[in-house]
Amino acid sequence: MQLLTKTGELAQFCREANQFDFVTIDTEFHRETTYWPILCLVQVATTEKAVLIDPLAEGINLSPLFELLANPDVVKVFHAARQDIEIFVHMTGQVPHTIFDTQIAASVSGHGDQISYDNLVQSITGQRLDKSSRFTDWAARPLSDKQKKYALGDVTHLRDVYLSLCDKLKQLDRIDWMKDESEILERVETYVIKPENAWKRMRLKVNRPRDLAALKMLAQWREARAQKMDRPRGRILKDDAIYELAIQRPKTSEEFERLRAVPKGFGRSQPAAEIIDLLNRVENIVAADLPSLPDRKRGPSPKGPVGDLLRVLLKAVSERQGVAARIIATSDDIDALVLDDEADIAALRGWRLKLFGEKALAIKHGEIGLAATKKGIVEFNLPS
Repeated sequence: MQLLTKTGELAQFCREANQFDFVTIDTEFHRETTYWPILCLVQVATTEKAVLIDPLAEGINLSPLFELLANPDVVKVFHAARQDIEIFVHMTGQVPHTIFDTQIAASVSGHGDQISYDNLVQSITGQRLDKSSRFTDWAARPLSDKQKKYALGDVTHLRDVYLSLCDKLKQLDRIDWMKDESEILERVETYVIKPENAWKRMRLKVNRPRDLAALKMLAQWREARAQKMDRPRGRILKDDAIYELAIQRPKTSEEFERLRAVPKGFGRSQPAAEIIDLLNRVENIVAADLPSLPDRKRGPSPKGPVGDLLRVLLKAVSERQGVAARIIATSDDIDALVLDDEADIAALRGWRLKLFGEKALAIKHGEIGLAATKKGIVEFNLPS
């Protein structure tokens, strides 16, 4: 179990790794008390060798690893890649080139929605993984042999999983499905939250334009503060407090004390003074400049018969294709589709559009119907 702690050792391994078609990668990190993840360990394997890279080693320079990640000729294989890639984007400003996420590949090849790495390894290789080291302190040194063995297993088994899934995708002719699903992983915007866009992560529990303006400004303030202080956003203010502040909009420190979701005594703090100033600015926005609330009703009720028919269609298509229904369309997708033929949802793009979206729209407009047969639910054309 080789632990690389020197830049020269890392550079030598990366030179070798750049000659292979693919490498498997995983990370161990902590972020319980920080906004930005703290990288504690990187595991990388080729078909011939697997190593552990210690980013906490004194004097080590990770540039050779970053160059490997940037090489488009080497496929970088992750499982549930987003958090791993987020770390590298934060450190380099770039997304690794040529990404293959085995969780995505598993979902479009019949292994269910968001299957865990342990279950996927067992399903494909028949091996059970020892998970006892998963929640150990990866920042502590020295690492135990048990930790090292566990960490290496995350990339050595991943090689077999990757090769098996590649074969399965080819057999099912779903390479294009995989490409569609991977597009979002290759955008820097997926991993970089701009404070002004932080409100988009939150559910819109407000019903008035001025409340929405306050929500946007409060979410931006919290995100910027969390990033600057490197603290989890929930330790700055929890979501419930943001919603309550947006609706109640206190003007004095005393009014803060009447809010249930805000910590007691918070109204006398410097952050509270900043929030009061921010909310005063919200009150001064002229009505014409307030943001518009989303149009919630543009068609028939999503809970009515049209929505019911689309859910029957979704179940039939998912069973026919051997893919979990939620991968094709979520319940929210169905609701949005009932309301709007041009809804901005995954079910109306790419392979999902051909597989489900086009049929769903045809059912909505009375062009095709559904029938129960011995072979299951089937679609049929209706007379025009």
